[in-house]
Amino acid sequence: MDLTSSNLEAVFKGYKTAFQQGFSSVGAEEDIAGMIATTVPSTTAVEVYPWLKSMADLREWIGDRVIHSLEAAEFAIKNRKFELTHGVSRDRIEDDTYGVYAPVFQEQGRSAKVHPNKLIVELIESNPLCYDGQNLFDTDHPVLDADGKETSVSNDMGGAGPAWYVMDLSRFIKPFIFQKRRDYDFRSITNLNDSNVFMTDNFIFGVDARANAGAGLWQLAVRSKQELNAENYEAARQRLQGLLGDYGRPLGLAHTHTMVPSTLEGDALQVVNTSALAGGGTNKWFNTSKIVLNRRLAAA
Repeated sequence: MDLTSSNLEAVFKGYKTAFQQGFSSVGAEEDIAGMIATTVPSTTAVEVYPWLKSMADLREWIGDRVIHSLEAAEFAIKNRKFELTHGVSRDRIEDDTYGVYAPVFQEQGRSAKVHPNKLIVELIESNPLCYDGQNLFDTDHPVLDADGKETSVSNDMGGAGPAWYVMDLSRFIKPFIFQKRRDYDFRSITNLNDSNVFMTDNFIFGVDARANAGAGLWQLAVRSKQELNAENYEAARQRLQGLLGDYGRPLGLAHTHTMVPSTLEGDALQVVNTSALAGGGTNKWFNTSKIVLNRRLAAA
């Protein structure tokens, strides 16, 4: 192939098509971040989330309106930069053998699509501080009781095994936040006069983005490291659905999804997807939540 600008542009378009094919190949079940995290567009290096403390419901309008402040919390998420880059030999393109690299760029596209889930799992397993100053999964989340006195609420069931999570994903705000400053963008350096091409005899193709993950509403997820069986499933489910907001207000949460690592897939299927019990009788927890198999979660 003659290394003209138009031919090199055609190579770039071919690799970009491969990248998009890989990006689009990720189905809804693998797009876990899209399921469990609120995607928020970012316009600055650091985004502040003053609205996280607000989980208010409609009330009967008697007297003046009750104004719920959206400035009560100053939780912030700082964007980070990410990249994945490959070099393709000038000789490969010149000899018309550059097509062998197409699967590399398909995989690059797939990696970009599932990258948000990688960030979410890193977040979950680091158990960072959330908007109320406590760890995301903690036994001491401060909530006002019916008398206006601060009390502690737990969304952590304890245990010492691999972690699994019961979540309410029915709301517009999710347990986690995926913050996107600059979307995943496939770019190239194919100019023969570029210093890198001149020195290495390689053309460069890669994807980059600016983004990060952060804690959303801790009330929407309960963690358990206990054995995943019917008894502990029921306890975690009741904990989630029984959580109260300030002044003893029921939050009306629903247990919609159960997220597990690969090692707990069989246990989750036994508890949630099996209609009959081994010893006879009906499984009362059959189909009571959707299993989210997250293979990036720690298996032990």
